Amino acid sequence: MTTGKALHRIWHLGNDVDTDALAPGAYMQHGIEVISAHCLESLLPSFATDVRKGDVIVAGSGFGIGSSREQAAAALVHLGVAAVIAPSYGGLFFRNAFNLGLLLLTCPDAAELGGEGQLSITEPALSLQTASGKNLACEPVPDFLLQMVRMGGLMASLKQRKALAALPVV
Repeated sequence: MTTGKALHRIWHLGNDVDTDALAPGAYMQHGIEVISAHCLESLLPSFATDVRKGDVIVAGSGFGIGSSREQAAAALVHLGVAAVIAPSYGGLFFRNAFNLGLLLLTCPDAAELGGEGQLSITEPALSLQTASGKNLACEPVPDFLLQMVRMGGLMASLKQRKALAALPVV
């Protein structure tokens, strides 16, 4: 998770971006490398080739609606997307994203975000600063979910817990 510093490009999407746009069904028999190469191609044909590590998606309501396929969030993580900012999310996508280490910020005023490289995410209140300096409040994200994102997702978090539990008590 990137906090307190400028992020890269902001990709703007509309309402109801579904999991089929993120991880097209025609490629589901392949690995995440192939799936992610087709991420959002139906909406933004050059997204997968032009997205850079640290880029942010700003979308309308209902981002990630549709199926429960975790590859939708995995494709964004694989491509290096740092965060998705939207007024609301599909419930299963929301959980899959955090499990895979993708930060989702729920911001009712997400449509006000624009520009390139001027967005910063600050903690602990989780607010967004626009290029003009305006702060936009986000809904709070529980600490355990922020920690999961920092650690790279649920599996990485569990592996670290297991490793800590295996340390000898002195």
